[in-house]
Amino acid sequence: MSTPRRLLARLRNLMAHRDAQSGAGDLLALARLVAAELVSEVCSVYVLRGGDSLELAATEGLRPESVGRTRLRVGEGLVGLAAASGETLNLPDAQNHPAFAYRPETGEDSFASLLAVPVRRAGRLLGVLVVQNRAPRRYDAEEVDVVETVAMLLAELLAATQPERNDSGLAAALSRRFAASSLAPGIAIGPVILPSTGRVPQRLLADDPDRELQRVEQAWEQMQRGIDQLISDQLPATQGKKAADAAASREILDAYRLVAGDAGWLKRVNEAIRSGLSAEAAVSRVAGELRDRMRRITDPYLRERLADLEDMAGRLLDHLSGGAPQEVVVAGSILLVRRLGPAELLDWHARGIGGVAIEEGSASGHAAILARALGIAAIGSARGVLEYANPGDEAVIDADEGQIFLRPALELKQGYISAIAARSARQAGWASLRDKPAMTGDGTRIQLMLNIGLAMELGQLATTGADGIGLFRTEIAMLARGAVVDTPEQSAVYTRVFDDAGEKPVTFRTLDLGGDKLLPGSPTPEEENPAMGWRSLRIGLDRPALLRRQLRALLLAAAGRPLSVMFPMVATVAEFRAAKGLLLAEAARVRPAPSVLRVGTMLEIPSLMWQLPSLLKEADFISVGTNDLMQFLFAADRGTPQLANRYDVISPAVLDLLGQLHEQASAAGVDVSICGEAASRPLEAIAFAGLGYTCLSMPASSILPIKAMLSDLDLTKFRPYLSSLRRTSGGSASLREPIAAWAREHGVRF
Repeated sequence: MSTPRRLLARLRNLMAHRDAQSGAGDLLALARLVAAELVSEVCSVYVLRGGDSLELAATEGLRPESVGRTRLRVGEGLVGLAAASGETLNLPDAQNHPAFAYRPETGEDSFASLLAVPVRRAGRLLGVLVVQNRAPRRYDAEEVDVVETVAMLLAELLAATQPERNDSGLAAALSRRFAASSLAPGIAIGPVILPSTGRVPQRLLADDPDRELQRVEQAWEQMQRGIDQLISDQLPATQGKKAADAAASREILDAYRLVAGDAGWLKRVNEAIRSGLSAEAAVSRVAGELRDRMRRITDPYLRERLADLEDMAGRLLDHLSGGAPQEVVVAGSILLVRRLGPAELLDWHARGIGGVAIEEGSASGHAAILARALGIAAIGSARGVLEYANPGDEAVIDADEGQIFLRPALELKQGYISAIAARSARQAGWASLRDKPAMTGDGTRIQLMLNIGLAMELGQLATTGADGIGLFRTEIAMLARGAVVDTPEQSAVYTRVFDDAGEKPVTFRTLDLGGDKLLPGSPTPEEENPAMGWRSLRIGLDRPALLRRQLRALLLAAAGRPLSVMFPMVATVAEFRAAKGLLLAEAARVRPAPSVLRVGTMLEIPSLMWQLPSLLKEADFISVGTNDLMQFLFAADRGTPQLANRYDVISPAVLDLLGQLHEQASAAGVDVSICGEAASRPLEAIAFAGLGYTCLSMPASSILPIKAMLSDLDLTKFRPYLSSLRRTSGGSASLREPIAAWAREHGVRF
């Protein structure tokens, strides 16, 4: 029998005969077993105490008197670093690592190599398992795999001695407010639902691997049938759209299905089973490994694939265990979760929830996209709400302002009940604007366009009355598919966009991939600042075959219709000229040629502002991407929470830049618009209109509110005020408050 199988067999025997009250004796027995089987001179168990302290609870190889005495804070030393990061540390020379913290009472100064594995259960940190040797070496993949598997078993031993948090007393009755980001607009009031935080396998080790492999295969087939049934049953009924729109919505679920359908994922599950784990433990183990890897990704869209993975793994575990009992849901309940997959959202929506708070959710995630399609009020990034919420607590989700209230005061609740009634009346008024052009109070025509990236969102053209698609993010569908598809498949996607848009204009942005926005299987580049690294057009110019394939697909899809193509992340006119050259070369080969071919650029990198005269001779249009422009202009990573509100789009510096751009582009006869998220916010839209911008592109949820706001705005009065404000602003960091005061004074509803 191999070492891993023999170790697991002995651990199975230990688990079967352990005494529930033995505690430290079990930990010491486990440490001795692991040290003996791995020929390791040290095996130690550190247990989390009091929330942030790791105590040496058992050891084989270190001095026995250090047990119970040696403590490290989470984040302190190599053991604390493994706990804080959630990552396995494999070090051949631990003592020379900058994070090493020497504890003389342990006698560990003679041990060079170290392997430290975090011990977690249902996402909760319980401790750290450590092995050490005198000889400097890096532990091989099999040894790491074995120790990580032992950590799963250790979690079961520790869980019995570390009770779950249970809030009580005054803290459980206090009203609390949490700031959040809006994922889908709306207001919801109802009792809190806190689903199980994780499905923990009851049986970790198996006697018959072949039987476990069969169980996984059977459960996988049942799960796939269940997902297909869920899609066919729920989407048409819950969306209330025609069959074509419901079919488009299935693209999200199809992309979701690919996450666990990946052959590599299933292969790793089978390998874990063959090593001696049960089917349930193998699924949990592999899902946990992928979860740890994906949580290090900073791109919000790709991080959302983590929710898809957890949803899929949870469903597979439910089928393996014979199905999970469903919780009773009061209509209008508020669902609070850490992450949420799209199929899981459909389940909860069918059961009548009124709103959802996703602690790690982002606007580009699958669940958020479906929430908008289903009309569910949803918020994300509500840090801490899960810690203080209890099942049945009353909650208010205000997804318009991005906040959630737990146990709200009666006056606050009554205020939101009134707001819901007013919102219903306001939405009825907005609906009447759908088929009317966006006009300011003084008669200035403003084009309001959509930002979308999936075919399922095309129905929003009709429901919002948008003037067209100002930004079609071509990479989103490919990220959902998990691959850059070939030319015919790309062309089919773009053809559908053209067909659904009809006579309305569409601007296609070429692939914005790279940095940390990677497709599965792509090598991860070593970049300290991925947002400023090898991404977007830079990849396209360095890999022209990839870019030409997409440009050819766009030209074929146009099929003689007008085509507008926009390049992202352009830093120099030379880059734009090179990309345009590739497009024109492909256009010379495709028939029928577009009736009109417009070539433009996004302005995200400030360097283009000092090249405007040359750029305006080359580009047919320019669209400002405010998201990247802000982070590059102020050297402020937009993913850093501490900098989230530090710099304002409505500031003298940004308004001066946008004003200069508009003046020079207008003088050259080049169209200029704004397609960043800032265009969707009322005060920003007022400022942009005041600068002269007459084309704004935004998410669908903002079209009608912005259209209503513009109808109140008299630009003949606001433009002189804005000009005066800019001249006298001095070193102000923001002009938001004076613009808001002017809007209130002049009856502009924002």
